[in-house]
Amino acid sequence: MLTKADLSIGEARRIALAAQGFVDPRPRGRVDIRHLRRVLDRIGLLQIDSVNVLVRSHYMPLFSRLGPYPHTLLDDAVYQRKELYETWAHEASLVPVQRYPLLRHIMNARMAWPRHRRWVEENQEYVDSVLVELERRGPLAASDLEEPGRRAGSWWQRSKGKTAMEWHFRRGAVMAQRRDNFERVYDLTERIMPRHNLEAEPPDEATSQRELLLLAARSHGVGTAGDLADYYRLPIVPCRAHLRDLADEGALREVAVEGWRERAYLHPQAQAPRSINARALLTPFDSLIWERKRTERVFGFRYRIEIYVPEKQRQYGYYVLPFLHGDRLVARVDLKSDRKAGRLQVKSAYAEEDTDEDETAGALAVELRSMAAWLELDGVSVGPRGNLATALRRAMRG
Repeated sequence: MLTKADLSIGEARRIALAAQGFVDPRPRGRVDIRHLRRVLDRIGLLQIDSVNVLVRSHYMPLFSRLGPYPHTLLDDAVYQRKELYETWAHEASLVPVQRYPLLRHIMNARMAWPRHRRWVEENQEYVDSVLVELERRGPLAASDLEEPGRRAGSWWQRSKGKTAMEWHFRRGAVMAQRRDNFERVYDLTERIMPRHNLEAEPPDEATSQRELLLLAARSHGVGTAGDLADYYRLPIVPCRAHLRDLADEGALREVAVEGWRERAYLHPQAQAPRSINARALLTPFDSLIWERKRTERVFGFRYRIEIYVPEKQRQYGYYVLPFLHGDRLVARVDLKSDRKAGRLQVKSAYAEEDTDEDETAGALAVELRSMAAWLELDGVSVGPRGNLATALRRAMRG
């Protein structure tokens, strides 16, 4: 049993940040596909979320690590170059196509939702007809199918076509792309996925889980079994056994981290820089912080998204982004893109305890100006709410 810490919490924090790409220098010139690939090599996937109060979430991790980049860069990588595809990984995510064989078993594992399966069995003729329509007509949104207004019972209150499409999407028969309004457009998998990935023999489930755990460990640097299993949403029980085996084989190193109750696993490529000079705003769905308990363990930063909390009960705001400065999460800001007024609105700004407010506000102001320019907004407006708001307004004027 491990008792003495192998890593201090500061070392674990810097290892996590390095693994997620926050020690890599931002490009000085134009950001291109090579930079995108570098980020994806680090983090492995981009979680998708529909909230668009600021910018669609999957565009933000690239900005957080690279700074301003061409708006079309990610879309081109997905829809033109076909280097990424949408699937269920952590949640709905964009993943490099090379991961397709490893993730196929996850698609099968997630087919066991009793209510969905029961609905499919009751509507099998219609479900089968959807594939015929796709083959005959080409890419379709659920709204393009017959009976778009009919509801599939109580199952998520979706249309009949949407429920059928999602069934085929989850089992891998179809893949999805996005229209400008974020609506999914489905097509047969063989028309989208490169043939060599389709023809690759998928490993068995245990091998896939081991490989995905190694990828997760590389993206974490160091993490507990729960951290690593959560990255690709793998079942925890077999993952604990796989991780013990990987440690015995020397593929990972079992370590104790200061203040962590559970054992952790260190990837052999993990780096522990002496210092980190990062500056980044983080979407709530960034892979650095999407596991809230890990965020609290690594950064001492308690973070909850309050989108679904009634407005009067929110502590910090609707769409709050943590602010990374150096190797700490030092503040949080509630942001909104007011596209009509051409302003990036800071609806609230809060600094963490033991934070130099003027230093934090100065660094945050730089990042907010950069974000506003990237979003093609004319400037930044700072509201009065929060203990950092006054210092941030001063910094923005400066």
